[in-house]
Amino acid sequence: MIRVILLVIALLLSLAIGPLLLDAKGYILISSGDTILELSVYAAIFWVTAITLIMLIVIKLFRGGIKFSFGTWNKFVFASQRRGIANFNKGLAAYMLEDYSQAEDLFAKSAIPSKRKQSAYLLAASAAAKANNNSNHYLSLLDKEAEKLAETSLESTLVQVRLLINQKTNHAYGNARHLIDENHMQLGHDPRLLALHIELCLIEKHFNQAIDALPMARKEKTITETTLTAWEKSAYFGHFNALINQQDNSALQQYWTTLPRKLKQREAVLLSYCRVLAEHNISEPLTKLLLPLLSKSPSSEVLKDLRHLPIGQADELIAAVQKQLHKNNQNTLWLSLLGHLALNSGQYSLAEKAFGSLIKSTDDETQKHYDKHDLIAMATTYSLQGHYQLADATWRKVIQLSET
Repeated sequence: MIRVILLVIALLLSLAIGPLLLDAKGYILISSGDTILELSVYAAIFWVTAITLIMLIVIKLFRGGIKFSFGTWNKFVFASQRRGIANFNKGLAAYMLEDYSQAEDLFAKSAIPSKRKQSAYLLAASAAAKANNNSNHYLSLLDKEAEKLAETSLESTLVQVRLLINQKTNHAYGNARHLIDENHMQLGHDPRLLALHIELCLIEKHFNQAIDALPMARKEKTITETTLTAWEKSAYFGHFNALINQQDNSALQQYWTTLPRKLKQREAVLLSYCRVLAEHNISEPLTKLLLPLLSKSPSSEVLKDLRHLPIGQADELIAAVQKQLHKNNQNTLWLSLLGHLALNSGQYSLAEKAFGSLIKSTDDETQKHYDKHDLIAMATTYSLQGHYQLADATWRKVIQLSET
């Protein structure tokens, strides 16, 4: 713009100086072959200035036209993509606000125009699942998209596997297993995929595979001890149960002896084994395992878990529990265990006394020493002895405890 102003000033100056040059015009002679061009100095200055100014104006207009053309083209061509990105962002907001139906619709609309197909289809599938809609359509679109790409991100695979597992159908489980097997090299490197693998193994009842993966999972700091314990209980109980049902007790005993001592001392593994023995009324090895445990100081969680074992022959175990109660007759966990052992072994009078002492040990109603399992066992004890009014009153306590 400054250059144009300067040229206009130069043109005006030439017009002003022109009359001064009329008295001494001076000439410029241009000769090329047979052509001779003769101009006065004034005319030459004028035309050079005018032509330069015209060329600059034309160039300026041409550039502006190009800029306008590209801007207009960009505006129309990328309008669809901008709308797609806007819908994707709105979908994220709807998802965060738990409006999953709206989020599903927005993600589906945004997939193609926003050029974020993988992310959009994954989020649409997740939103559909949370809205209890069928997410298979989006997963199939995701599979087609993955075929076009040289490599699919592991994060995308993890989300797909989780969505498939959550569908809880055999077909979905098969697809989830296929995805995990395709990425089996990542099992030792990504704890998220390893966790999904173990979870799926337990669902598929491939307990051996889950057990093989547990040592690897124990090395991962991101997997909590609570989760590991739950996996161990399910995996070992399933495997122990399969051995005794598909083969026999000797096969179960033989497998138990092959386990490392450190593993057999782990509470989740030991209690799973004891549960299988109790359910199949294998008393002698069960008693041999539990007596040393009861003679020590087992954790409160172990004492609570032992209540649920259906032990039919529990005389030696009852004696061991009573011995612990002689040391501290107000220990409510031992009282609870005594009541359950007595009930399961048919010693109803002893069970009634144990549960009665347990209920009386509660001084503050806000801090009960018993739980719903104890009340249910107590009501069952009353019923088996024909004390139906006491049983009804106890069942009402069970209902009240469940409502709080």
